[in-house]
Amino acid sequence: MVSTAMEIAVVDTSGDRTRENGMTVADSTTRFHPPGLRAAVAAVLGAVLLVALAPAAAARPAERPAAAGCHTVHYSLNGLHIDDSYETDPDDDTAGDDAAPTHGVDRPAADAALAGMTDTGHATSALAAVRDNGRLVWRNAGGVADLDTLAPADPGGRFRIGGATETFVATVLLQLVGEGRLGLDDRLECLLPGVVPNSTLITVRNLLDHTSGVADYAKDPAFAFHEPDWLTTRRYTSYRLRDLVDIANGYPPAFAPGQDWKPSGTDDVLVAMIIEKLTGHPWTDEVTRRIVRPLRLTGTSAPGDFPLVPGPHAHGYVELATGPVDVTVLNPSMAGPSGGLVSTTADLTTFLRALLGGRLLHPAELAAMRQTTPHGEGRTYGLGLQRVDTPCGPFWGHTGDIPGYRTTMLSSPDGQRQVAAATSPYDVPDATPGPTPDATAARAAMDRVTVTALCGAQPAAAVPDLGRTAP
Repeated sequence: MVSTAMEIAVVDTSGDRTRENGMTVADSTTRFHPPGLRAAVAAVLGAVLLVALAPAAAARPAERPAAAGCHTVHYSLNGLHIDDSYETDPDDDTAGDDAAPTHGVDRPAADAALAGMTDTGHATSALAAVRDNGRLVWRNAGGVADLDTLAPADPGGRFRIGGATETFVATVLLQLVGEGRLGLDDRLECLLPGVVPNSTLITVRNLLDHTSGVADYAKDPAFAFHEPDWLTTRRYTSYRLRDLVDIANGYPPAFAPGQDWKPSGTDDVLVAMIIEKLTGHPWTDEVTRRIVRPLRLTGTSAPGDFPLVPGPHAHGYVELATGPVDVTVLNPSMAGPSGGLVSTTADLTTFLRALLGGRLLHPAELAAMRQTTPHGEGRTYGLGLQRVDTPCGPFWGHTGDIPGYRTTMLSSPDGQRQVAAATSPYDVPDATPGPTPDATAARAAMDRVTVTALCGAQPAAAVPDLGRTAP
């Protein structure tokens, strides 16, 4: 806060009272100030206004040399608002007309693949949708929303999207890059000094493509979601971003920055902390302001630490020897920017259409987002975006897991065709005799839903493992 010693009189035009320094007084006499003093007051007020509107870092002189590995930023008031190119095209219809004629989808095959998720006991519910050229051309659901009531799953229901949250967060950071607020090769030390080991060597790009080597906080026993203490108490714990980083710092780095690839939720937390430092707003607010509202994603929300899933939704379960445990209610701050968002299949396809269609990022940042790493399984992973090679060509998107839910979202490179699918993975009681289907078979069944919806019926050998490299 900036304060001055001078007294300022402001006339309240709604009445006969005058406010001095925020206090209302009875005397409404207009005070006279010499022209020189008025000019000085105006200058000070202008400076105060600029300081109040600009980000905290803008107090640095623009000409000050940047430290080694740091980005020289030239701030402007325009940088505080979404560029016009980020706004929704008013003639675009991706937000909602489901009445388009079906084309390009083998509906019987897609329906059968979706039923294969629930009828065979891989999930209690399964939802999927395909958007083509901006129109929803297929959307369906299978299974039940609740094992107690056996109410059918709603095709438009909401769910926790897990790691697909990363793509939203990465998009916001890349918008800031496009606004000149930071660079992809900036060192973490310049943005968040001393926040994690090797911060002088880690770049923003390393965080976005998971080549930082920073330990993953989610590997800590506090997040072992099959354990009784997590199920009874820990899933309601609220975490700040710094809390998650502190947990990660209790473990050594996985490798030297830039030398390998390994998914780490801590990377996403650090990206969110950078967003908050540069904008002065919570990362959830920036995702909402820059993506959710402009695209009219009415089923998408950033719940913070609110434990309920709003609106119609399927329940999520964890399987124990004693039976199912409903984990729908949990504190999503445990996942935060690596998995805390709630959405729908329709909204996820709308988001990817806007992203891959070039409406959320400038060309340079979108190209950078699709630049994959050269390391091992990360060779299909870019900056918060993963490439999947399907029988009908390459698609870009992300997958995600959070207790009770699993999500996949993909788009064609040109943004013309998208699919989103979500399941509540669990062995449905009495669905099949014998042992519970294993996780590999369940994931393969979900991959079959995704690929069939995009490409039509395929032999099992042609269905790629979409979750193989997913954080």
